[in-house]
Amino acid sequence: MARIAGRFGRVEPRAAARAYLLGLLSSVERKNCRQLAEQAGHTRPGPMQRLLRYARWDADAVRDDLRAYAAEHLGADGGVLVVDETGFVKKGRSSAGVQRQYTGTAGRIENAQVGVFLALTTSRGRALIDRRLYLPEHSWSTDPERRTAAGIPETVQFATKPRLAFEMVAAAVDAGVAASWVTGDEAYGQDPQLRAALEARGTGYVLAVACSMRVSINHGRTLVRADTVAGRLPATAWHRQSAGNGAKGPRYYDWAWIHIGPGSHRHLLIRRNRNTGELAFYLCWSLTDVPLSELVRVAGVRWSVEECFQAAKGQVGLDHYQVRHWTSWHRHITLAMLALAFLTALAADATPDRPADAHHLARSRDPITLAVPEIRHLLAAVVSPPAVTATRLLHWSNRRRRHQATARRSHYRRRTAGEPAG
Repeated sequence: MARIAGRFGRVEPRAAARAYLLGLLSSVERKNCRQLAEQAGHTRPGPMQRLLRYARWDADAVRDDLRAYAAEHLGADGGVLVVDETGFVKKGRSSAGVQRQYTGTAGRIENAQVGVFLALTTSRGRALIDRRLYLPEHSWSTDPERRTAAGIPETVQFATKPRLAFEMVAAAVDAGVAASWVTGDEAYGQDPQLRAALEARGTGYVLAVACSMRVSINHGRTLVRADTVAGRLPATAWHRQSAGNGAKGPRYYDWAWIHIGPGSHRHLLIRRNRNTGELAFYLCWSLTDVPLSELVRVAGVRWSVEECFQAAKGQVGLDHYQVRHWTSWHRHITLAMLALAFLTALAADATPDRPADAHHLARSRDPITLAVPEIRHLLAAVVSPPAVTATRLLHWSNRRRRHQATARRSHYRRRTAGEPAG
């Protein structure tokens, strides 16, 4: 809080922000305004709701503080920026940016908001350091009335997800985040404008692409599908390497790489599953020569952003919000990211220097290093919640049930209004 306290001009929102963060770090079941207000000892959710909607503070400025905090505590050689998106399933059509769209969270087309995120991954840990709410082009960008109702600023215009990703990468690099690589899945690797923009900045990338991606071989003279290239490779072209340690040990795959296109630092990287033979493809570019092992390392880091999403949603309530406004979304998401970065920094600082090789891990009798869930569990025990009296518990019980009764009456009115008389 000392790091971000200056972003709040008044003591009330500053105190509410501190209580909000403590609530996100607590063991409370659902981390929405009502639950967090009850956890903080308030008699009503108003202070938390005002913090997200009406209080005067800049979520982007707090995001900048968060990014600097993560870089300071997680900074190490070999940093990688990972771009990805996650969905927030919603009801209705009033939440900013919501529409029926595919989201990997549900694994299908759902009524949802989609956020594009940037994660910083180093040997010390990983954290989400930036976010953008995706604004669909036809259902939102060109609908002034809908935009106004959701509080979307006039300056916010339609941008593709890869464009949002590049804006975050550029901002992180300009802010001094030490990362020489960017990685992401096919949604970003397939975009030629993103790849060109990264190259123009001198930022290396290892981006996943589809098997149908056409690449130039034979010094740029022949255009061939990526899976066709893989099928023509001799057995000697494949090398068994680990993409990093997972929960169950080293993640070994067979890897091959081939020079493509113009220039000397452009490659097609191919990963083959040792058991199923399934192939995955990556377009790679670097400013200087790098070995195959470095490209393999960066490709293996991409999955860390999924772990960030899992931790953010499961530990600090990234998706627990019940807000519709553009400003409220960014404020809640930013505070949740800050809470996650704090837990990650604590875990990194508590981790002793141990060899990371597989042989050491197989022999060691030491407990596993402190992870984010365990850190939050310990923190919740140390930072005791405020004492809650029986009167206060009954007060919140009555408030919840009154709210539920109001919602039920509204549902009944809507249902009965459409029924024929008699």
